Amino acid sequence: MGVSERRFGVLTGDGIGPEIVPAAVAIADAAAAAELIQIDWQELPFGLSAIASHGDPVPAQTLSALDGLGFWIVGPHDSAAYPPGHGDRTPGATLRTRYELFANLRPARAFTGVPALRPDIDVLIVRENTEGFYADRNMAAGSGEFMPTPDVALAVGLVTRAASERIARVACAAAIERAGSGRRPQLTIVHKANVLRMTTGLFRDACRDVAAEFPEIEVSEQHVDAMAALLVRRPADFDVLVTENLFGDVLSDLAGELAGSLGIAGSVNSSESRVMAQATHGAAPDIAGRGIANPVAMIASVAMGFRRHGQMTDDAALVAAGARIDAAVADTLAHTATRDLGGDATTAEFAAAVVRRVAEH
Repeated sequence: MGVSERRFGVLTGDGIGPEIVPAAVAIADAAAAAELIQIDWQELPFGLSAIASHGDPVPAQTLSALDGLGFWIVGPHDSAAYPPGHGDRTPGATLRTRYELFANLRPARAFTGVPALRPDIDVLIVRENTEGFYADRNMAAGSGEFMPTPDVALAVGLVTRAASERIARVACAAAIERAGSGRRPQLTIVHKANVLRMTTGLFRDACRDVAAEFPEIEVSEQHVDAMAALLVRRPADFDVLVTENLFGDVLSDLAGELAGSLGIAGSVNSSESRVMAQATHGAAPDIAGRGIANPVAMIASVAMGFRRHGQMTDDAALVAAGARIDAAVADTLAHTATRDLGGDATTAEFAAAVVRRVAEH
């Protein structure tokens, strides 16, 4: 059997991006090669360096290239450091909107070797990524936040049945996929319908309707405040959580910290045909260039992206490459840690250790 080629994108980003993204790419290449895949990485202008070279953090050249790609890696962006006129809309918002990346999948699980507040946590938060209360996601033009007077600020929350049903289907599929031998798939609908009756009530009802089409799934629901408490108290009772944008953002950060650190929390943003691998953490400019950044979240995001894009395209080899990365990362964390996790490995040293273990899986 010969080697087959895939063409994917790389947007390195700001801050620690030039350290963690190349680390993730090297590991992705090793895992792909083990599955007889050769990746043609398209490096595209993005972030602060793209402002310097093209006058835009996400230039037309980058968007034109991404139009022809089904998978890409995105490093963190530091919009706060952009010159005036370039930070009003984040690069992530530009990409999410253009490609309708409506599903944000954020797993949180504890690893052997990583001190965790809840070693029994292993959940997947499925977050609706296009609506809610975030100001850049709920108006066709302008912001969803506005001030009728200098002393009064208002925000519009957007929830539609179509978007709620769409994310519920992703969550149901994930619950079925994650179910282990002898265990029923589990889905928890997270809302605040006791207070936000029309908006999150609509979200809850749409998710209920979709979940009813999957009788094999055990469905429950929680108010978001109770869900936060339960994640702290007994996370092992939960598997897949589906929720709206703001709630999903908050709960995923909480879950990541309960598992040990946001530095190990992978994430993908997905449509029905495209996947963007992007870690949940920021650009960490305070440690940029020092070689000490934790690359695990970026690596885990690429692994998840490989699996999801592979499933979308019936690419078993790519799915297998993603599984190789996951296994290699888990093995490495059991023995090696970067400074933030209590160890002394540099970014490059940790990545090299993962590469060595990729071949073993």
